[in-house]
Amino acid sequence: MGTLIQDTQQRNPDSQPRWDRLERADLFEQYRELRTQGISERQAATELKVPRTTLQAWRTWHDSLDICPHVAEFFQSGPGLACVHRLVVGFHLVCVEVGACGIRLACLFLKLTGLDRFVAASYGAQQQVNCQVEAAMVSYRQTETARLAKDMPRKDITVTQDETFTGGLCLVGSEPVSNFIILEQLAQRRDQAAWNALMAPALAQLNCQVIQSTSDEAPGLLAYVAHHLEAHHSPDVFHVQHELSKAVCAPMATKERAAHKAATEAQEQLDQVQAHLQTAGDEPEKCGPGRPPKASVSLEQAQQELEAARREHERLAQQREQVAKSIRGIGHDDHFVDLERGVRRNGPLIAADIQAHIEQVRTMPSTKGSARAAWSAWRKPSASCPKCRRP
Repeated sequence: MGTLIQDTQQRNPDSQPRWDRLERADLFEQYRELRTQGISERQAATELKVPRTTLQAWRTWHDSLDICPHVAEFFQSGPGLACVHRLVVGFHLVCVEVGACGIRLACLFLKLTGLDRFVAASYGAQQQVNCQVEAAMVSYRQTETARLAKDMPRKDITVTQDETFTGGLCLVGSEPVSNFIILEQLAQRRDQAAWNALMAPALAQLNCQVIQSTSDEAPGLLAYVAHHLEAHHSPDVFHVQHELSKAVCAPMATKERAAHKAATEAQEQLDQVQAHLQTAGDEPEKCGPGRPPKASVSLEQAQQELEAARREHERLAQQREQVAKSIRGIGHDDHFVDLERGVRRNGPLIAADIQAHIEQVRTMPSTKGSARAAWSAWRKPSASCPKCRRP
């Protein structure tokens, strides 16, 4: 890979060209060797074909560095510049591209390590380096994909597809086993025609056949999988959990809030009865002439109503917690590897575990009806479908 941190200089054709950093390092090293041999500065400039003022500027800059002379000598040499280059490119690749670090932190890294004496640490300079790193990554992906696809054995794959909206609409497709990004490209639309126009060239260079697509149930994606890929479609677990939670948890939360409100009102009524008994004692309540006395709530009745309201609230809260646990369990049991024992789990076992969670939600008295409607969102692959490879 060529040097990325060396920008193309803006040159005037009529002026003396500026030297490349590696060429400059080599010339400066030769200059220092000539000077140690007793050769004058003028003679060294003539032999190296470099203006004497340029050599003086290089020497003045080198001597003015507030760093150990041995360190300065190393980073001014060819191997030292190559080392700096690898450090800067590696930082941009690992911390800026792979990690969540920004370019400003890359500038801070150069300043704190003292490398800003040898590399431009301004935001604009490091932004240019980052652009060149990204261009090199794209070029590497294109060349390596074309090279490796020639020897790729024929295989059936599953693709995961979605849209992102960072910087505009971007269609993304990847292979989940290898995490290989098949498609990541900006688009104007996300209908089936747009998906096919971008996915078809990306899949054409790979020796594979898409037998299954996993995504949300966007109409454009469903139409693309059915009409162009002619493959099986499975909804992703997140959207199954989301639809189930939206259909079940909201009604249960409403019932739980109503039960909590009833328990609060029952507690207030009990407090009022107790306060009334303490102030009035055993005296009968006075009423107007010709009016029957009010039927007051007894202390025992108020306590019974409070206990009943509390039991109902606890029952609904436990049911809601159990439903939430079952919905989380769908995502846990969808793994084809047992996370506790580290062994592989087959498809029937995964389907049975997921079905058990769904049945547990469905049998809850507070979720009947809503759970049945949400279950239709989970479209299980058919066991007789030859293209179904969902584990």
